Amino acid sequence: MKSFRDLDVYNLACDYALEVHHISLKLPKFELYEQGSQVRRSSKSVKDNIVEGYGRRRFKMDFIKFLVYAHASLLECLSQLEMIQKIYPELEVDHLSAKYDVLGAKLFKFIIYVEKEWK
Repeated sequence: MKSFRDLDVYNLACDYALEVHHISLKLPKFELYEQGSQVRRSSKSVKDNIVEGYGRRRFKMDFIKFLVYAHASLLECLSQLEMIQKIYPELEVDHLSAKYDVLGAKLFKFIIYVEKEWK
């Protein structure tokens, strides 16, 4: 791996953060700085923590710590998407929740890989 851009989990997190960003802008105006801001920040935090962890990969425990932060942000994003789905079902964010579920599993497996195999 030459770059964090080579990580599948980073690329998926980046793609999904863009999707979340665009969908969140469809929320009612009064929600743009409430629910919208929260879901945008949590979705972008997933990719940002992966990048920061990768930047600290020389220190394995730091790498793992930031991957765990990324996973926690992913769970927060899922929670926000579930709330949006309940309040604004017309936005149809179920497909994003499903994508984040898959990403969560991949990220979890990557954390295990780094714990056991990373040198």
